[in-house]
Amino acid sequence: MSQQFQPPAPSSYTEAAAPAPARSGNVGLGILAAVVAALVAAGAYGGIMHAIERQVGYAAVGVGLLVGLAAGKLGGRNPVLPVASAVLSLGAVYAGQLFFTALVVADVNHVGLADVLDKVGIGGLNDLWKESSDVLDYVFLAIGGFVSFGAAKKAAA
Repeated sequence: MSQQFQPPAPSSYTEAAAPAPARSGNVGLGILAAVVAALVAAGAYGGIMHAIERQVGYAAVGVGLLVGLAAGKLGGRNPVLPVASAVLSLGAVYAGQLFFTALVVADVNHVGLADVLDKVGIGGLNDLWKESSDVLDYVFLAIGGFVSFGAAKKAAA
């Protein structure tokens, strides 16, 4: 006697849910969001350094996270976004360090920030930054870019 195989009744199992469609996103919106996040993060980074009178690596991580998350969440999975957010994060950390330098110059000379920007200018602030920079300044730049790249990739997933 042979037994015949009987498949399970259709109601005894459930189908797997269809995978969520991949988000193509909007690259332009992602880059715009990353630029805005970079500007905000640069100001916050410089302000935090000025308030505590030193640099903190966690702040550079925060800059990278903010820029990367903004790019990935609003821009989607486009492979350009992690690279763009890393570059913008490098710029934001650098701009934050320049902002910190400008605030210190304003304090030392007892003038306003606008006076420093008018008289010293971005070029002069850059020269001051180069003279006073050390290895940690470059490490913080790298940390911000690295974190931003990873955050953009993970946020888009």
